[in-house]
Amino acid sequence: MSIFSFFQKRFYSVLPVFFFVFILSAAYGQKTGRYTISGHIRDKNTGEFLPGTTISVLELKTGTVSNSYGFYSITLPAGNYHLVFSFIGYKSRTQTIHLQKDTLINIDLSSSSGQLREVEIKSSARQEHLTAPQMSVTKMSMKNIAVMPSLLGEVDLIKALQMLPGVKFVAEGSSGMSVRGGGPDQNLILLDEATVYNAGHLMGFFSVFNPDAVQNVKLYKGDIPAEYGGRLSSLIEVRMKEGNNKTFHGQGGIGLISSRLMLEGPIVKNKASFMISGRRTYADLFLKLSRNDDLRNNQLYFYDLNTKLNFSLNNNNHFFFSGYFGKDVFKNDYLKMDWGNATGTFRWNHIFGEKLFSNFSAIISRFDYNLGLSEDNPRAFEWQSSLTDFAFKDHFDWFIDPKNKLSFGFSIIYHDFYPGRIEGIGKEAIIDEYRLPDNYALENALYVSHQLKAGKFTLKYGVRFSLFSNLGPATVYHYNEQYVVTDSSVYTSSRIYNTYSGIEPRLGLVFQLNNSSSLKASYSRNYQYVQQAQNSTAGNPMDIWFPADPNIKPQSADEIATGFYHQFKNGAFFLSTELYYKWIHHAVDFKDHADLLLNKYLDGEIRTGRGYSYGLEFMLRKTTGKLTGWVSYTYSRSFRVIPDINNGDTYPSPYDRPNDVSVTLNYRINKKWLVSMNWVYLTGQPVTFPVSRYEYSNTIIPVYSARNSYRMADYHRLDLALIWNLKPSKEKKCHSQLNFSIYNVYNRKNPWVINFQNDPEVPQSTYAEMTYLFGIIPTITYNFKF
Repeated sequence: MSIFSFFQKRFYSVLPVFFFVFILSAAYGQKTGRYTISGHIRDKNTGEFLPGTTISVLELKTGTVSNSYGFYSITLPAGNYHLVFSFIGYKSRTQTIHLQKDTLINIDLSSSSGQLREVEIKSSARQEHLTAPQMSVTKMSMKNIAVMPSLLGEVDLIKALQMLPGVKFVAEGSSGMSVRGGGPDQNLILLDEATVYNAGHLMGFFSVFNPDAVQNVKLYKGDIPAEYGGRLSSLIEVRMKEGNNKTFHGQGGIGLISSRLMLEGPIVKNKASFMISGRRTYADLFLKLSRNDDLRNNQLYFYDLNTKLNFSLNNNNHFFFSGYFGKDVFKNDYLKMDWGNATGTFRWNHIFGEKLFSNFSAIISRFDYNLGLSEDNPRAFEWQSSLTDFAFKDHFDWFIDPKNKLSFGFSIIYHDFYPGRIEGIGKEAIIDEYRLPDNYALENALYVSHQLKAGKFTLKYGVRFSLFSNLGPATVYHYNEQYVVTDSSVYTSSRIYNTYSGIEPRLGLVFQLNNSSSLKASYSRNYQYVQQAQNSTAGNPMDIWFPADPNIKPQSADEIATGFYHQFKNGAFFLSTELYYKWIHHAVDFKDHADLLLNKYLDGEIRTGRGYSYGLEFMLRKTTGKLTGWVSYTYSRSFRVIPDINNGDTYPSPYDRPNDVSVTLNYRINKKWLVSMNWVYLTGQPVTFPVSRYEYSNTIIPVYSARNSYRMADYHRLDLALIWNLKPSKEKKCHSQLNFSIYNVYNRKNPWVINFQNDPEVPQSTYAEMTYLFGIIPTITYNFKF
């Protein structure tokens, strides 16, 4: 079957559904006596769109919320109304309208200086946390994240998300996250809709997201919208700044290990703008000052570049282009290594009439790494690997009326897996070229979601149909019950030789008990067709991404959750409690002592079974006043049952850490001084330890415990930061601050790795040796804006 005929057949099967949607849309549009108010909501000072703005109709006690691109639409009977536009951190604006026809109203909101003196924990309307049917969602702006203590002064949105309930870091200092018991590869990380496959710099100690270039980040735990899929645990949606289309501005910082600069301004005032931001570490520059020749010749740094252009053709057409380019480099006289991400996104927002909003996106995403020995080494070699995605998405929001919103669309992703090639360098090379076969796949989806308000109930339901196909050229190995290769099949270029599909329902329900309390419940199913092979939870750039294929079925997960939400003291405090349970089908793990690198028989190292996790999440936030922040506690468990591992007995997953406490507080002393703190406590990580040993042929062979039956010591750490806002320039055009941070204030030696060594003084004895990464680390950073 050709690719064209394959998609043609499936396209015609779903065409009647979309034809029905557009016929229904036309029917609603012809109703008499009802008219539509629509438009975009922007920041008055920068011209950037404000997603999540609340629009309230005072007379009808109803309203709507602007979408991800700041567009809103609300249909009302003819009459006189007062519309209130509100967004946390901005002055509310009231618009009076005599509605007798479809009306376009674009709104600019001004920053509220009184509110911005305090740190706001959320940036969407307070009431939305009670009324939105989406569960387990947290949105954070970079203004909130920037005041949190940070490692070596590097503001990091991933580290900020790790302070939320249900979210754990997988290793000390790592950018990898475990969300509700899932692995780091089960999180879909999007930067302006482009997938980021490796979100870490310097082996994960810092994230790839430059804080100056980011507008906000939104985390979905489990209850992922039908628009997105391909992962089991969470969606992390990062949005870059669009660029100021009013005036030219810049900001940046100078720290101990890196500096950064962001510039933005209009290309055509009120029509087009740009944003460009760069960051680079310079540890390698200080190494040149060393008296040690080996250190002086080392190169160790990372850099990243963000850029974004946008252009408004008219009220109905807006164009965006954004890109990210980042690289880590390590090199000396013996070894060289580099890895990095590159993404590009082109988007076109188009409005059909007043009710139907569309976003068309073309996306490319690439991750690659290179490893080798320098050419001066007789064993010199070069090892390369990469993963590239080409994607197209088409999304529609149809604002039927204040009580009905319909979203639908489709996506196509072409995966190009280049798992690895190693080749000797030079005339005396001792390594012949060895290359793993490439893999190609198509991942496609159709989805529809409907949100309905009925009295105190708000219902969100939808379905996603996903389709994954392996493409040739390919060689597929066949295994027997002992995972030994028996034979193979060869497939020609572009041929579809294997297909998986799945129906992914979504359901969310909220019941508003009163103006300050609500109950919510959700159910979702997700399929994951691409996963990562890794031997440790810490993660490194050489971890391999591989697709589902005839030997490996895709993972899937069903999750149910319920929660209670309450705000009090006029919205100053917000309490949330959530209870969840998740079943994982065809859970992937690896056999003991699995060989994952440059192994063309990787499928034979994989074992599958089932998994499950459950937990209770508690969070109390204070959002106004001089003291703001949150306290959270999570009790969670995560287990796997795989017949060929641990004798088929249930064992804890690597991310089973039952108790998690996080405290994040900010106290504004006055206009000049702000102090903040983070404190985190986690149950120790599950590990497998040797419990005895025996000697065979003069070799000591360890005997290990059951899988993950021991734990490292519990983890805890306190971080502090003091921010001093310096006196602005006389024209108040330049603002600056000094950020003093201390990481790990009481110098806790948290275990990173535990190795077992033979005791040279007692030959028959073995002792455990703990390695930790960070003691107490003070740092200072100078930040500025102009």
